[in-house]
Amino acid sequence: MFLPKDKKLFKHIFILAIPVIISNISRVLMGLIDTIMVGHLGASAIAAVGMASMVTWAAMSIGIAFRTGTQTVVSRRLGQKKYKECGIAFRNMHFFVFLFGIPLTYLCYSNTTQIMSFFLKEETTLKLCIEYSLYIYLSLYFIYASFVFQGFYTGIEKTKIHMKVVLASNVLNFYLNTGLIFGSNKIDKFLSDSSFVFFEFLWVPFNFPELGVKGAAIGTLVSRIIMFIFLFFLLYKRDVIRKYILYIFKFIIDTEMIKKIISLGFPTSLQMLFEVGIFTAAIWLSGLLGEITQAANQIVLNISSMTFMIASGLSVSAAIRAGNQKGLNNYNELKRISLSILLLGIIFAMVFSLLIFFFRSALPYIYIDISDSLNYDKNLEIVSKAATLFIVVSLFQLFDSAQVIILGTLRGMQDVIIPTVIVFIAYWVVGFPVSYYYGDISQYKEIGIWFGLLCGLLFSSVFLYLRFIYLTNRMIKNAK
Repeated sequence: MFLPKDKKLFKHIFILAIPVIISNISRVLMGLIDTIMVGHLGASAIAAVGMASMVTWAAMSIGIAFRTGTQTVVSRRLGQKKYKECGIAFRNMHFFVFLFGIPLTYLCYSNTTQIMSFFLKEETTLKLCIEYSLYIYLSLYFIYASFVFQGFYTGIEKTKIHMKVVLASNVLNFYLNTGLIFGSNKIDKFLSDSSFVFFEFLWVPFNFPELGVKGAAIGTLVSRIIMFIFLFFLLYKRDVIRKYILYIFKFIIDTEMIKKIISLGFPTSLQMLFEVGIFTAAIWLSGLLGEITQAANQIVLNISSMTFMIASGLSVSAAIRAGNQKGLNNYNELKRISLSILLLGIIFAMVFSLLIFFFRSALPYIYIDISDSLNYDKNLEIVSKAATLFIVVSLFQLFDSAQVIILGTLRGMQDVIIPTVIVFIAYWVVGFPVSYYYGDISQYKEIGIWFGLLCGLLFSSVFLYLRFIYLTNRMIKNAK
């Protein structure tokens, strides 16, 4: 029942999904690397970078609209062999991103202090957060542009191109972060603690300043700019996209196409904004419980965001396959393929759930420098709190994976409005009130916050699944 009749098609799902998964993980890795590295600077640094990353992700969620809309339009035009329109879609979306992204980048950058002051009150953490955010906000335009690239390459089913560039950017990010956070005088200490001591010679030719949290932000900013430059450069060098290149750089403004892309991507962007918003609220609530709790929550959130990217990649494949089968009016196969991808995602999620549960006591040490004698007691408390939270997060994985894959399937079926409403209700009518009550008012504190998130995801995954079953059964019945 759950396996597609055409096994080659199932293989194609993996071919599409794996590069997207790696790209998504690599994109998240930039923030993850920042958090891991600044973890060696103490709890305030972790909390500061964590909050800055979440708020930035809220701004970045707008870019999901650009990626999703571009991917949807380009994939349809590719299926119709309208290569000219693929290139025009890419060109128009970049034009729109330039008009939209530059002002938004400036707006966020110029109001960094006001934005972060809303979420943080502790003076030391706030100062570090502002210091980090100033540079990260400068990268917003480049993030949006790279989302358009990802949508284009995914739409023409050349996902490996984007994947390779993002991976290379992460290597550069690690190199720059190591140098700029710790400086040439302390690099050897960090590398020895991280088991990278054999590569110390790579940093020797340069005299890196010790910039701390600011260094992490600068390293990430430079990496994102270079990623953007390389993505453009590859347009000229890859034979596989020669047939689109003329139309990519030809100045053809199609307002109707821009509207189409935005209308397709906007609901998805809202879904992401609702989700990022509640996780930002969770970090804010944990901040009310103190710096240590906030740092522990950030560690847990970082790990869970990595596993989420597996499901996110499968979600893209689900959207593409569902769209293909709907176009062919093959509704039975649409249902079969979609359920098989959902089953695959749940299996992956179960594996990660078990790994997180059994290694919950070890995972926090990736972020925490336990050898820091000055902050030993504080760091030990962070480890203890994070290990406890990982118990809830291990259950969290199953519902998180299910809901994002079903969302992708429904998006491929061009059903976006009702799912967006479901996601909003799940997170902000169910999830947040539960998080607030159990995290702020009750005795459960940080565990209560994640219990609320779990409730929201449970509601979302169940009702999205019911929506999918209802629509597919109706299409199958009407086709008879």
